[in-house]
Amino acid sequence: MIQGTASSAGKSVMVAALCRIFRQDGHKVAPFKAQNMALNSYVTAAGGEIGRAQVVQAEAAGIAPTVDMNPVLLKPTTDSGSQVIVMGKAVTTISAQDYYKYTPNLLKTVEEALGRLRAEYDIVVIEGAGSPAEINLKAREIVNMRTARLAGAPVLLVGDIDKGGVFASLVGTLELLDEDERRYVKGFIINKFRGDVSLLGDALEFLEQRTHRPVLGVVPYFRNIRLAQEDSVYLDERPPASDGDLNIAVIRLPRISNYDDFDPLEAAGGRVSYVTQPAELNNAHLIIIPGTKSTVADLDYLRRSGLADAILARARAGTPVVGICGGYQMLGRRILDPGGVESPQKEVAGLGLLDVATEFEPEKSTRQVAAVPVLDGGLLAGTKDERLNGYEIHMGRTSGPDGRGVFRICETPRPAGYADGAANPEGTILGTYLHGLFHNQGFVRLFLANLRRYWGLEENGSPAATSKDQEYDKLADLVRGSLDIPRIYEIMEKGMG
Repeated sequence: MIQGTASSAGKSVMVAALCRIFRQDGHKVAPFKAQNMALNSYVTAAGGEIGRAQVVQAEAAGIAPTVDMNPVLLKPTTDSGSQVIVMGKAVTTISAQDYYKYTPNLLKTVEEALGRLRAEYDIVVIEGAGSPAEINLKAREIVNMRTARLAGAPVLLVGDIDKGGVFASLVGTLELLDEDERRYVKGFIINKFRGDVSLLGDALEFLEQRTHRPVLGVVPYFRNIRLAQEDSVYLDERPPASDGDLNIAVIRLPRISNYDDFDPLEAAGGRVSYVTQPAELNNAHLIIIPGTKSTVADLDYLRRSGLADAILARARAGTPVVGICGGYQMLGRRILDPGGVESPQKEVAGLGLLDVATEFEPEKSTRQVAAVPVLDGGLLAGTKDERLNGYEIHMGRTSGPDGRGVFRICETPRPAGYADGAANPEGTILGTYLHGLFHNQGFVRLFLANLRRYWGLEENGSPAATSKDQEYDKLADLVRGSLDIPRIYEIMEKGMG
């Protein structure tokens, strides 16, 4: 099991790396995280919703993601409440205080999911959440030491040295654990180090002498490996937009979700920025309103921040705008919520850039889909021969004069053949429910070529994209070269014996 001294210490990436390494070494391996809190989620082939990190880890392990890998997912709806998704399906929306009264009901679900994975795979690499030493949560948590005990799993504790204070964090975490919990911690990993590792020699020796546990390695800080991120904290740490000829402005909504939708745009030569100020839209070649867990609340944010007026002004001046999922809903004229599914407001005005209206429904649509473009003009010119793979996660139905369909859904686990999306007559304002749209390489190349042509930029093609497998192999090479992998195998073999 991989636990960390804090959120964003690098647990998810370390689990992905170990999954890849163990797979390379010939083992059948799967990831597991009992409970995840994230707005970036994914839909499995069976239609279940899980956290994005477990999808990345499953891909690194060379297997298809399933809901057993993340049996409990929390999607924050407010600062103190979340939608609770159990085994891939939304079951309730609950306050944080009430959730911790609810967690005992989830332990059996967690145990059964973990048991199925352990029966099928040689190795299960478990990820913790936040810190195992949060005193206010320890008695009620189901994702750190309680899971370690359940699995009888030795724990490797990861600390982030880039933020400073890593040695105090590692020692302090160990000190705050109960005596029975401490015995699970079998070693440390120092993560995100910049510089000469030899300079850490005395400090590493001190840590080992103080705790009687080995430091299993120091992993360098990296920027050149592309992995889908799950936590919006990443947007605070994200490096500046890369050099590219297209300025793509993604609105950073307070409850932004599935922002990994836009990673391929950067890989294909776009300069992607996540913006919070109206002035940041002035030089944009494309504005994207992304998905959100709270469409009405984030639409209100757009208006209060001045971003709504700036988006409308840029769109009237000819700047293309794309809305994905909740962003698509915002582009319409009205959002109706007669049943109070998302908000007490029964009706709110949208941005009015598309002549459609959305009505929220109690049942969430979660499914993988295949689609083909039906609009052959504007930003989608020449794309009609592309077959697209993506997924839907939404609780609304959108229709209207502009909503005759940008895409035709040709394959789903349910009856297919329905239309998705809306566009203005020029094909420069687009809305769709398709997450993962830009992960289709042929489509994204044509889309960006159309955008360059629209702005009169040189059609210089797009850089060759590396495959996910290449990125996971790069990650495994980096981590294998940084950690004492034979020692980790020894720890696993010995277990808690």
